[in-house]
Amino acid sequence: MVLTYVPAHARRESNGAAPTGLHGPHRKGRFVQARSYRNAHLNMLLPRPLADQSWQAIGLTAALALVGGLTLFSVAGGSISPWAATHLIRFMLFLGVAIAISYIPVSFYKPLVYPALVASLAVLVAVLLLGAIKGGARSWLDLGFMQLQPSELVKIALLAVLARFFETVPPTEMGSFRALWPPIVLTAIPFLLIAAQPDLGTGSLLLLSAVIICFLAGFPLIWFIGAGVALATTLPLIYNFLLLPHQQRRLTIFLNPQEDPLGAGYHVSQSLIAIGSGGVDGKGWLGGSQSHLHYLPETETDFIFSAIAEEWGLIGGIAIIVLFGLLIRWGMKVARESQGRFEKLFAGGLINSLFLYIAINLMMVIGLAPVVGIPLPLVSYGGSAMMAAMLSVGLLMGIDRTNRRSPNDIHS
Repeated sequence: MVLTYVPAHARRESNGAAPTGLHGPHRKGRFVQARSYRNAHLNMLLPRPLADQSWQAIGLTAALALVGGLTLFSVAGGSISPWAATHLIRFMLFLGVAIAISYIPVSFYKPLVYPALVASLAVLVAVLLLGAIKGGARSWLDLGFMQLQPSELVKIALLAVLARFFETVPPTEMGSFRALWPPIVLTAIPFLLIAAQPDLGTGSLLLLSAVIICFLAGFPLIWFIGAGVALATTLPLIYNFLLLPHQQRRLTIFLNPQEDPLGAGYHVSQSLIAIGSGGVDGKGWLGGSQSHLHYLPETETDFIFSAIAEEWGLIGGIAIIVLFGLLIRWGMKVARESQGRFEKLFAGGLINSLFLYIAINLMMVIGLAPVVGIPLPLVSYGGSAMMAAMLSVGLLMGIDRTNRRSPNDIHS
């Protein structure tokens, strides 16, 4: 699992203590000087508004969205409708939103994270009362121009609230009950509302994202081991009494999809056929038989990676994974270089949450995880998934802009 560690020196700095050792002022000064030199060099080549962008993130997200658009064009039989054109237009709109968000100072939205979580919880309640049923779950609000899945926004709000809370907890108290119970309550409320839809996949990812940020904040390792043991002992009760029959089937069929290849195991079986038939270099763009003949289900959303692997083969699949890996690496770098504890934890939570979505989707399409309806970020068709991914990227770009500025830039 991709994790961004919050080192001890960062915790000491958050309490006002001077950094020491290899992370002392000399090394920190060299990093600041190097960043200032790079920024000055870029400003000489480009106008300030252009040089001040996180071009690595913009380029990687654009490349992934373009791959998604080309694949959606192909699976639609060589047509820009109904998916490809909408997908690319949404990306351009949300990219503009992400760039705009990146100019909002952290100091502006940090006091608003608690009201944002309350508002997002209110929307989740509205979904339970008024939401549209799709895929067996009441998870969507019909806005006319798009189907909004509010649970995607709740995840971002929850990560911001947890980062804000942990910023106020001294490192010496991270092993106390005072530091433990608020994150449990804050996470349990949205998780239960999402599980009631029922959307176990999104709820589980929200829970995992919260666990990761608690780990980054410095909870004792023994707590996580104890929670894992407790979860393992209660799994039979959860399976038999809390899960619906179709959810139980999803959890078991991935172990042996051939047990029911035309029923519960159909999605995974066809996905594996599509990926395997692509070979090393694929069948070529517009040449995927499994997707074009509609054997492969949900080609435009959950199983779009299978369509990519069928047409572009192992080479194309690895290329997609490399692009995602570079994006995750950029986000980890942003979290590592952040100066404030809130910024470090929030950036780490956002990028690790994005990693979870990528990892679960890729594991799902090759039969290593149950089919839980998780799209591939930036590549799959879907407005809510695209919006959540680009909001996360925009917030990371804002933190990155602060990191890249020298102290003189920040105060000028």
